[in-house]
Amino acid sequence: MSSERFIQAFRRFISRRGKPSDMYSDNGRNFVGARNQLSELIRNLRTKEYHEPIAKECAVEGIHWHFNPPSAPHFGGLWEAAVRSAKTHLLKVLGQTPVSFEDLQTLLMQVEGCLNSRPMTALSDDPTDLEPLTPGHFLIGASLQAAPDRDYSAVPLGRLRQWQAVQQRLQHFWTRWKSEYLSQLQGRMKRWKPPVPIDVGRLVVLRDDNSPPYRWSLGRIQEVHP
Repeated sequence: MSSERFIQAFRRFISRRGKPSDMYSDNGRNFVGARNQLSELIRNLRTKEYHEPIAKECAVEGIHWHFNPPSAPHFGGLWEAAVRSAKTHLLKVLGQTPVSFEDLQTLLMQVEGCLNSRPMTALSDDPTDLEPLTPGHFLIGASLQAAPDRDYSAVPLGRLRQWQAVQQRLQHFWTRWKSEYLSQLQGRMKRWKPPVPIDVGRLVVLRDDNSPPYRWSLGRIQEVHP
């Protein structure tokens, strides 16, 4: 991907998510070129001859770009692990089947919703409150919701219409990715001590293989039996 292509993708990102103050990325040539072009643009905008004509239309803000050290992808382990998890299951779901651009775009948007619906922690200590904090709260201020749909996971692909096949791939992705995500939450035990204390009132995620996309079965611990 050229620097020009990346700048277009970055502008689409800003249009959807807002303008960030900091960006973290690896040392790919396209990222370095985009950083240089953005820096040149910002310098030009801050000069008098460029700034005056557009001062009434836009506010000039710079973006601080953080690059990982060269040949050190483990510095981005947190987001690289999430990208790898989503990419692995997406490739397994798609396989070698040709997909149109519109179908792929729809599938990717819905996969994005699955990733941003994952519960991270409880919103409050109220025992009657079962709503968790999700990445969707940082994007739209609430948890993401999916439109209700039929379960196409067990229907042969040849009997499905084009848009139904897209939903079937989404449901297969959701089943695979949710199982892996829950396994990651189950941390390793060392010396027979759980990594997270099991206390009364704690919000927990219940494993439910039949839950539809974006839906997580949650509960509160009412009693502990050592």
